[in-house]
Amino acid sequence: MKTFSIIQKHSVLNKTKVSFVNQRAYWAAIWLASLSCGSIAQAQTNEVSASAATASSGSSTNVSKLENVTVFGQLEEARNKIVADLGATTYTITQQQIEAQSQGQNASFNQVLLRAPGVAQDSFGQIHVRGEHANLQYRINDVILPEGISGFGQTLDTRFVNQLELITGTLPAQYGFRTAGVVDIHTKNGAFNSGGDASLYGGSFSTIQPSFEYGGKQGDLNYYYTGSYLHTGQGIENPTGSNDPIHDNSDQFKGFAYLSYVLDDTSRLSLMLSGAHGYFQVPNNPNQPPGTDPNGNPFPLGGVAFNSSSLNENQTEQNYYGVLAYQKILGDLNFQLAGFSSYSSVLFRPDSTGDLFFNGVASRVDRHILTQGVQGDSSYDINEAHTLRGGIQGTASKAVADTSTTVFAIDGAGNAVPPPFAIVDNNSLWGYLFGAYLQDEWKITDKWTVNFGARVDAYHAVITESEFEPRLNAIFKATEKTTLHAGYARYFTPPPLESISRTTVAKFENTSNAAANSQNDPVRAERSHYFDVGATQTLVPGLNLGLDGYYKIAKNQLDEGQFGQALIETPFNYNHGEVYGVELSATYKKDGFSAFGNFAYSVAKAHDINSAQFNFDPADLAYIKNHDIFVDHNQTFTGSVGVSYQWRKTLAYVDMLYGNGLRADGAVPNGRKLNSYSPVNLGIEHSFQVGKNLLKARFDVVNVFDETYELRDGTGIGVGAPQFGSRRGFYGTLSYVF
Repeated sequence: MKTFSIIQKHSVLNKTKVSFVNQRAYWAAIWLASLSCGSIAQAQTNEVSASAATASSGSSTNVSKLENVTVFGQLEEARNKIVADLGATTYTITQQQIEAQSQGQNASFNQVLLRAPGVAQDSFGQIHVRGEHANLQYRINDVILPEGISGFGQTLDTRFVNQLELITGTLPAQYGFRTAGVVDIHTKNGAFNSGGDASLYGGSFSTIQPSFEYGGKQGDLNYYYTGSYLHTGQGIENPTGSNDPIHDNSDQFKGFAYLSYVLDDTSRLSLMLSGAHGYFQVPNNPNQPPGTDPNGNPFPLGGVAFNSSSLNENQTEQNYYGVLAYQKILGDLNFQLAGFSSYSSVLFRPDSTGDLFFNGVASRVDRHILTQGVQGDSSYDINEAHTLRGGIQGTASKAVADTSTTVFAIDGAGNAVPPPFAIVDNNSLWGYLFGAYLQDEWKITDKWTVNFGARVDAYHAVITESEFEPRLNAIFKATEKTTLHAGYARYFTPPPLESISRTTVAKFENTSNAAANSQNDPVRAERSHYFDVGATQTLVPGLNLGLDGYYKIAKNQLDEGQFGQALIETPFNYNHGEVYGVELSATYKKDGFSAFGNFAYSVAKAHDINSAQFNFDPADLAYIKNHDIFVDHNQTFTGSVGVSYQWRKTLAYVDMLYGNGLRADGAVPNGRKLNSYSPVNLGIEHSFQVGKNLLKARFDVVNVFDETYELRDGTGIGVGAPQFGSRRGFYGTLSYVF
């Protein structure tokens, strides 16, 4: 039966040393329950349970002639044991939750994450976890995904998610580089997906999205494929609060394939391939005043007026990656070795005439990054009390930034001098990351578990930096219903490669694209101390509460901003930063009824911008140097709530997101907040039996009360154009499950 739930856990027993024999009866019961539901999706979420139920006595290395599905499940459980999240705060989101939220599997990936505590919404599809900008690591089946170029395209498709976990807090030593949170996705696979799904989704804002899924197994091979095409008239957030965005069409193609081949009872090869191609029109804001030169005169374009509603800026994004992983069980030793490659590109095409008229500059920006890497993780059971884990991670990336910028010359009096001319600036940069870790899970007593270790990370690009990072987490299971945890982590966060070179800044002196100042210190890695403490409590069966508090002190705190017309984020540092907050979560489930509620308080402040200073107004730099300010993405209060009910073959839900507003300029930089908002969404789905197959009909209403809310007003440190949340929309889905 499908339900709507968010599960919070502080992992003590999960992903630790588990005997197939001791848990055989437990997993068998769950597997039999899933079979009784008759749901492909439900069965898939219990694939590991099924494997354990059918396993023979003894360790997996002594099992012979097991069925493909059984071996596959045992390998899944062994892989979970390699990568543990002991002491961290983990929010698990299942297929059932995704189905019971706004737009279901057709929702964007970030919309799914917004239902977790402490996740704030921003423009261009961005999210912020625990008061940080970006700094999220994405993993698929426990393999790190290399970073692409920052932008608004979302390359991950909700459709292939079997289960995802948002891991925050004091992360164990296997997690490095990106530390605000880890999004760990376990994909659907063919072991329990013998069949497929063809779907058509569409509705408001000219939205239409056909998609398909298909999975199965053939001998020792398990496979799963999915693909989709989306056309929408609201590709990026509208810069106005109107119901009819101007020049905002988007066409997006996504595909994903997962193949797993069982070599023997203790090993397998897995291959993941993904591609995403997105074309976006940059939406227009009508009735904008024309640009002016320093003396207040319109830029000389022959006196021809230009309507801002007619601008024609466009951006194309491409993201592709492949992962090949080998997993092996050797008695008490489990390990996985993976190689991966990714390519990411962004091409921004300006409106050459219009951008000159309004901004005095028109830039064609072409950026791409190619990354190759390797990752190895292992676990070894020393004895009943100790499990040792260790591994390495390394990547090599080449970033290329080619620009052609049309500008005016500026004379000695500060006037623009026609005609405009182009400045070509092409740069490339290699960047390298390396990390290694070792940690011990020590089960002191039945109530106390300590996970301690360290990692060493190194980064080389414009500059070379490294750090030793100790990690410590303690978990105390006070009662069967109460679990407490506390931890400390030292973090090292390298900057992305999209920095601007010194030569680039110098090329634009005495032009209409000249920087306000010439200072451009290199962007550095962030170093921080992170503390976390929390508790989970089961009040009554089905009702669980979670409370978690965190505090972070950062040196060279990283942030990103949009500088210029291209919708690409550029990194910079604050000399000192401070982030702290509290999260409260609650879930309840009984029979077909599920409910969740999350509320978070967060404060993120910083001072003294000490890199990429040319992007900022000198007056702002002077103020921020000696004063703490809220970072632009700070949202003090964030929340989400939802209920759903499954009755036979009908599912109904209602949910709401709450944000009390991101920052905007006031009397001081980022000195005020925008208005709060709380859009409500609802929907219903019914399944019809068609022979042995199902026909699903679904109807969703987004922003039921048509609330007009502003995510950005165009002011703030590193903030581009205004952005409004989506107005009311009606969407329908027909799916044929076979």
